[in-house]
Amino acid sequence: MAEDIPFEREDAAVPGRVETLSPLIRRILCDNPGPFTFKGTVTYVVGTGRVAIIDPGPDDPRHVAAVLDAVKGETVEAILVTHTHRDHSPATPAIKAATGAPVYAEGPHRAARPLNLGETNVLDASGDRDFVPDIAVKDGDVVAGTGWTLESVFTPGHTANHMAFALREEQTLFSGDHVMAWSTSIVAPPDGSMGDFMASLDKLRGREETLFWPGHGGAVKEPAKFMRALAHHRRLREAAIMKRLGLGDRQIPDIVTAIYEGLDPRLKGAAGLSVFAHLEDLLARGLVVSDGPASLTGEFRAV
Repeated sequence: MAEDIPFEREDAAVPGRVETLSPLIRRILCDNPGPFTFKGTVTYVVGTGRVAIIDPGPDDPRHVAAVLDAVKGETVEAILVTHTHRDHSPATPAIKAATGAPVYAEGPHRAARPLNLGETNVLDASGDRDFVPDIAVKDGDVVAGTGWTLESVFTPGHTANHMAFALREEQTLFSGDHVMAWSTSIVAPPDGSMGDFMASLDKLRGREETLFWPGHGGAVKEPAKFMRALAHHRRLREAAIMKRLGLGDRQIPDIVTAIYEGLDPRLKGAAGLSVFAHLEDLLARGLVVSDGPASLTGEFRAV
């Protein structure tokens, strides 16, 4: 079904190498490739001389050294974190210790909703629960430095604390894991919420940025067009789930098998969580009912 999205998977970034993207933006790719990270996590440096660092990355000494080398001789005025998955924020303490810069983010890691009775959060290991920002930012807050201005744009969905940052001087958005050119974002309860994700997507579609730099992969070059395709893709996925419920499927594994053809076995768990996210949203909208509190092992049917 993902063929309805114009993905761009060509990206010349090399791990550890500083690449200049624009007069105000540089990036450093971490060497942590995988099915969920593509070629690796991208750390951005904004500004020249007096700079900001966006998403320090995972707890990887080689990557920390590469980032610090990239800003050698410069003053780091701020560290900004889009969200608290373990491939984005754990290097923050090392970067902060080396630079003395304050850390800005929406807040600590948290779930999008309380756990249901007896529910286990299968995503516990993916969250950086040690992270606490020095300064909590909310939607519309501005972090400004010498020659650069970053507006906080709250975009929950992938995580409850996901924050994008808009660079006003270049009409560019650092979109974290909310919008990426190489793949759809994972939305997985209880940490993520499909309702929140879709609302955040609509919010970004109403903005004026003409280029997105995501947390993984290359640029989203036509963000308005790309986000229309993302929204369409999610609606198609929702329709496919409703169709399977209408045909008698009741449990998430059966729905995954039916609607994810040729799925990489490593992504089967993520696909189940994505279907679960859609079902939670459908439940909230009164289109689906379940046999109790919604769960990965529960049964669902269309109203």
